[in-house]
Amino acid sequence: MRSCIISLVVFMIGCALVISGCATPMESLKIVAGTSTKSIEDSRKDALEKVFGYDYGTCYVKTEYVLKAIPRISIYSKNEDMIAVNYNSVNVTPVGVFFTEVDQTHTRVEISSPSPEARAYVAKSVFAGEVQPDTDKLTVEVRQPIAGKY
Repeated sequence: MRSCIISLVVFMIGCALVISGCATPMESLKIVAGTSTKSIEDSRKDALEKVFGYDYGTCYVKTEYVLKAIPRISIYSKNEDMIAVNYNSVNVTPVGVFFTEVDQTHTRVEISSPSPEARAYVAKSVFAGEVQPDTDKLTVEVRQPIAGKY
């Protein structure tokens, strides 16, 4: 019985090491919980960006308001310079919205994601300052019935 418990503990430690890879233990826990922001931080180099004529606080609040109204978007993490959201389409994809103060009256907003589709979907509404129509819905082609076949 004791050897079974020891084997189980060794197995669990091994699994934890494999799961964590190069990540810190805290980052590993965030990955498992679905709250990691590492992938959006890593994809920030490809971010879409726009500078707004608002001070930092106003820009953050207005952007958060728009994000909450976008269909298929849910906020899962926030801090003073970033809002992380999930884009719920076929899969759940993380999208990061980063804020950088340019000066007292301008703020740079960067939208990053490992998915170009998710990045563009969020950027379209955030950059417009309001929720934009969902243009990627499925379209249905209506055909006329062939004569004599119903």
